[in-house]
Amino acid sequence: MENRSTNPLLCDPATGVCEVPGEKFEIGNIDVMTDEKPVKVIYFTDPICSSCSGIEPQLRKLKLEYGDNIDIEYRMGGLLPDWSYNSGGISKPSDVAHHWDEVSLYYDMPIDGDIWLQDPLDSSYPPSIAFKAAQMQDREKALDFLRELREMVFLKKKNIAKWEHMVTAAKKAELNTDQLKKDFEGRAKELFQEDLKLAREMGVRGFPTMFFTNDAGKREIVYGSKPYAFYETAVLRVNSDTKKSEYSKNWENLFEKYNSLSAKEFSELSGTPRKESERLLNELSDKGKLEKLTTKNGSMWTLKS
Repeated sequence: MENRSTNPLLCDPATGVCEVPGEKFEIGNIDVMTDEKPVKVIYFTDPICSSCSGIEPQLRKLKLEYGDNIDIEYRMGGLLPDWSYNSGGISKPSDVAHHWDEVSLYYDMPIDGDIWLQDPLDSSYPPSIAFKAAQMQDREKALDFLRELREMVFLKKKNIAKWEHMVTAAKKAELNTDQLKKDFEGRAKELFQEDLKLAREMGVRGFPTMFFTNDAGKREIVYGSKPYAFYETAVLRVNSDTKKSEYSKNWENLFEKYNSLSAKEFSELSGTPRKESERLLNELSDKGKLEKLTTKNGSMWTLKS
């Protein structure tokens, strides 16, 4: 796990952060306007950030419990511009493969590092720009698109910097692919640059970084992948009146809300112990109710269409 300072793809599981090389900036004071909801969250992420996959269980639970009161704004952070700045022991994509396998184990989320041996990405910028193009069409569908991109790169070992894979993900998310291409080649590039500028101004050095704010300007930061209580506490610190919503924890309802779930995600959302979750999901796939995608580092279950 050495040479982490020279390569942003070597995320530190202990801190839960994928860090960008370069100077450290102070966290800037940026005025953030809340929308209709009392708490605004600005979430800096990247399509190939393995630690961001690590917070999916917590983030999905946060949306179910506090979604009525928090507005989460997704911003792209630009984790891997290219491979030119690397030095020391980490100088090529294959150096990342084993690391992703380790991260997968640590977060208990299916992440297969073999993509870096088979069809490595040159940059995470193209899928990031595609996400901005998707946001221009539909914020909710853009999140489905991002999830699809992540499953493609983490589970299916697809190089999501290639347009053909981005189109496949866009179709799955029911986006208009002609419009996506037009925006991808046009305005989305500017929007991506705006995200990078905001990240610099806010002192973001790694991913995931989440800023929780209220309309009075009170702010909490959760940096890296942390247990659920950290995110919940941040919401309550910026707005102590925030009420938690009850939600149905049975498998049909959870899969209706989120089309795909890992055993860790299902465990976090349903409150079922982790081993029990896997057993239940396997039973459901045996009965033909769920489809199971197995990787060398864990599985993902989806609702059978």
